[in-house]
Amino acid sequence: MKDSLDPLDLPDSRSEFLTVRGLRHHVRQWGTPGAPKLFALHGWMDVSASFQFVAQTLAQRWHVLAPDWRGFGLTDWPVADGRCGSYWFPDYLADLDALLDVYTEPGEAVHLIGHSMGGNVACLYAGVRPARVRRLVNLEGFGLPPTQPIAAIRQLGRWLDDLQHGPTLRPYATLDAVAARLRKTNPRLTQARADWLAPRWARQAADGQWHLLADAAHKIANPYPYRLDESMAVWGNVSAPLLHVEATDSDVLQHFVGAQGTAAFRERFEVFPNLTEAFVDDAGHMLHHDQPEAVARLIDDFCRD
Repeated sequence: MKDSLDPLDLPDSRSEFLTVRGLRHHVRQWGTPGAPKLFALHGWMDVSASFQFVAQTLAQRWHVLAPDWRGFGLTDWPVADGRCGSYWFPDYLADLDALLDVYTEPGEAVHLIGHSMGGNVACLYAGVRPARVRRLVNLEGFGLPPTQPIAAIRQLGRWLDDLQHGPTLRPYATLDAVAARLRKTNPRLTQARADWLAPRWARQAADGQWHLLADAAHKIANPYPYRLDESMAVWGNVSAPLLHVEATDSDVLQHFVGAQGTAAFRERFEVFPNLTEAFVDDAGHMLHHDQPEAVARLIDDFCRD
């Protein structure tokens, strides 16, 4: 495959909207329908357009489909009776299950790519529906640090506080300010890529300001502590070969390892029956932005094998 170029010189994705599980979902697509499919799942507080730089390279051989998760991007927010929506992790799996029903034939196994939260969704889904996943690529999707039952007290308290006060997301005065915010989070992000992402990461409202395409309710604490042992039990049921990709300069990875130690952190990956690991240099947590050609090459080689 040829390396991708400046995103400003490349055609954009195609958009499709469809209703599944009562919500209008947005799905971006690159490449030619009829080509082998890759389903790309974005991370928390991100959007499907985040895969632009990787997908433009993969589209030479693959049909890449990337949904916006509920409450992100151009997919609807689950709002009831005027109150903020709720986001339960199992809903992401159910949305993915329903979307695959639309875009695949009965019995068709798919290639799943997930970044961060999307990688966690992909790995859990592959353990619950092993026959539906042919190959699995996890980009910096680690799960969360383990918790103890006593953590439920604080977690439930945080959840009640968040519901009472209501989270907010700050608006931005200009599109340049949105691009600057993206680069502040990821200093490796080039100005050209930040400028391309900004109008797909935020939208100008009637007040003239740019608002992130994300429901602030995503910031409400989950009422239940993360149960690593349950996740690992599901991961152990994955039958698809898994490529786990880490960035060598990932601050998120360093935080996770520091919270529990390298040996304990690595134990979680040992439960996957068929695991391959790869590392991307000069990249942080947003490795598909920092080194898209390297990431696309890893995905292409692994899924074609």
